[in-house]
Amino acid sequence: MALAADATAPVKVIMDATVSNWAGGDSDWQDIFDESKLKDVYSKDFAAKYQAAAQFPAADEDGISPFDYDVIVNAQDACPLEDMKLAGQPPKGDVTEVLATFKKSTCMGSDVDYQKTTTVRFEVIQEAGKPVIDDIITIDDNGNPSSLKSVMQDLVKQQQQQPSDQQKLANPQ
Repeated sequence: MALAADATAPVKVIMDATVSNWAGGDSDWQDIFDESKLKDVYSKDFAAKYQAAAQFPAADEDGISPFDYDVIVNAQDACPLEDMKLAGQPPKGDVTEVLATFKKSTCMGSDVDYQKTTTVRFEVIQEAGKPVIDDIITIDDNGNPSSLKSVMQDLVKQQQQQPSDQQKLANPQ
């Protein structure tokens, strides 16, 4: 069970930054994918997929992120996060899942939808003797899981296909 406890460490770094980002006030936005976090908190495979996707920034004000939304809260807007909890699960093979649960919309109203708890699954592996995040799984409004690594790969594929599609339009045969 020691691995499950250690597995929460990199997730705590990301969730602490996310909680701070949505706390309001004057605190600076913390990039959960900055160079030091990519090196220390994420797996080499995850970091490589992020760096490939980051070649195609979303239309956002910083021009560096491939995402135009917060990948943890899975939205562009959220309230200060409430009731944040981390729970390491028993390891399955080489992967330990860490569940982060929180409420992200309570300030938007008393409607039951705004009071729902969000769960984000972090897949943590051991790399170079330390726990690192290998994937982040969110659940969409329809209950479908979404792997952030798959989203990043899809972003790269879409961007790589665009130029050839544009060439075909420019040079129809």
